[in-house]
Amino acid sequence: MPKPECVDIQFVKDQLELFQLIFDSIHNGAIVTDVDGIVTHLNKAYADFLGVPVAECIGKHCTELVESSRMHIVARTGRPEINHMQMIRGKNIVVYRIPIKKKGRVIAAFGLVMFQDVGEMVRLAKRMHELESQLKRYKEKQVSLRSTHYTLDSIVGSSRTITDLKQDALMAATNDYPVLIVGESGTGKELFAQGIHHASPRAVHPFVQINCAAIPKDLLEAELFGYDRGAFTGARSGGKPGKFELANKGTIFLDEIGDLPLEMQPKLLRVLEEKVFERIGGNTVMQSDFRVIAATNQNLERLIEAGRFRRDLYYRLNVISLSIPPLKARKDDIVPIARHLLGCSSQQPGDHEVGLSPLAVDALLGHSWPGNVRELANVIDRAKATMSGETVELEDLPVALKPSATMPVDADTVPIQQVKADAEKAAIVAALKKTGNNKVKAAALLSINRPLLYKKMKKYAIALDGKG
Repeated sequence: MPKPECVDIQFVKDQLELFQLIFDSIHNGAIVTDVDGIVTHLNKAYADFLGVPVAECIGKHCTELVESSRMHIVARTGRPEINHMQMIRGKNIVVYRIPIKKKGRVIAAFGLVMFQDVGEMVRLAKRMHELESQLKRYKEKQVSLRSTHYTLDSIVGSSRTITDLKQDALMAATNDYPVLIVGESGTGKELFAQGIHHASPRAVHPFVQINCAAIPKDLLEAELFGYDRGAFTGARSGGKPGKFELANKGTIFLDEIGDLPLEMQPKLLRVLEEKVFERIGGNTVMQSDFRVIAATNQNLERLIEAGRFRRDLYYRLNVISLSIPPLKARKDDIVPIARHLLGCSSQQPGDHEVGLSPLAVDALLGHSWPGNVRELANVIDRAKATMSGETVELEDLPVALKPSATMPVDADTVPIQQVKADAEKAAIVAALKKTGNNKVKAAALLSINRPLLYKKMKKYAIALDGKG
C-alpha cells in the first residue's frame, strides 16, 4: 500500500496564524460567511465596531450581527455588491460584498467596510474637489505664464489649404526641427506658431516670443542673449536673462525674422547650431534646450540675393516650411472666420446670435482683403459696434467693401434701407414715450434686449426724452 503523505502540522498552523494576523491587520471591518450566511471569520476591527467579542460572532448568522446584512444573499446569488450603502449601528457606511468562488461555485462571501462613516467619504470627496480646483488654477496660471492663447483648434477655416496646413503643423509638433512660417501680414502666422507649441511635448514649458522688427538694433542682442551685471550703463544690477535662456525646454518664436540685422545673423546661427550662448558682459557659456519657430512676411530668397539675409541661416531655419496663403486666395474661409468672430461677441447672457445677411456675405466674398484675417477682424469689430439689428447688413460694412452704385436713384425714390431706418427710429421713439422712457420696458415692448436698444438709440441719436 502507498504511504500517506506526511503533513507538516506546524507549517499549517503557522500559515493559519499568519492569515489571521493579516485579516486582523485590515484597518477596515472584514467578515467572511459560508454559503448559508454563517460567520466563519471576523476581524477585530469589525468586532470592535459592532461592540462584541470576535468569539461570540463566529458561528452566528450574519443577520444576527447586522440585521440589514446581505452577505447571505450575495453568497446565494453569486453577484458582487460594490460601494453599497448600509446602515450599521446608526451610521451610514460603504461596504463591499464579494462572492468567493472555487471551480465556478460559490463557497463563501467576503465583506469589507471601506469607511467608518459616509461623512468621511463626503469629506474626502470635498478634499478631492479642492485639489482638482487647485490643479485647474495652477494649469491656468501656467498657460498665462507661457503667454500663449491659441491651439491648432483656434485656427478657423474649412478650405483644403487650411486643413492641409493644420495637418502639417500637427506633424511638425511631433518633432523638434526648426519651422519657418511664411505668409503676408495678418494671415495668422503667430496662431500657427502657438498651435504647434501647444500640440508638442514642450507645451508645458515656456513659449517665448520676440519680434525682430520691433526691437531697436542696439538692444536686440541683449534681448536675445541677456546680459550680466555691469554689462553697460543702465543695466540691471542682477543682470537679465535673454529670450533663449527663458525658452529652455520650451519654444522660442522669432517673428519677422526677415528684419533681423545682418550683423546679428551669424550669432543667431551659432545658437541654433550649438544651443549655446553667452550673456553680454559675461564669460560663462550657457546652454538652452529650445525649439525654434520663425516667421516672416518677406521673401527670404530675395533677401539672400540682395545680400540682406545669410543663406546658411535660411537653410538652418527652413527645415519645415509652412506657407500660409492670403485670405483672398482661400475664399472658402472668409465666411466661417467672419461667423466665428461674430460668435465671439455673443457670449453675454441674453445676447442673440449675430448673423450675416446675404448682401453682407457677397460683399465679404467680393473684397480683396489686403490686410487678410486681421483686416477681416477689424471689419467685424466695426460692424458689431455700429449695427442696429441682430444681423450684419451691407450698410454696417465699411464703404470699401460696398459695391459702387451702378444705377442713379430717382429724386423721388427713397432707398429701402432708409425706409427701414426711419421705421426703426419711429418705433423706438414710440416705445420710449409709451413706457415713460423706461428702457427696460421699452426693450421688452420692442422684443429686443437692452444692449441692442442702447445701440439703436446711439445710432439714431435718440435722447432720453424720445427725441432725436
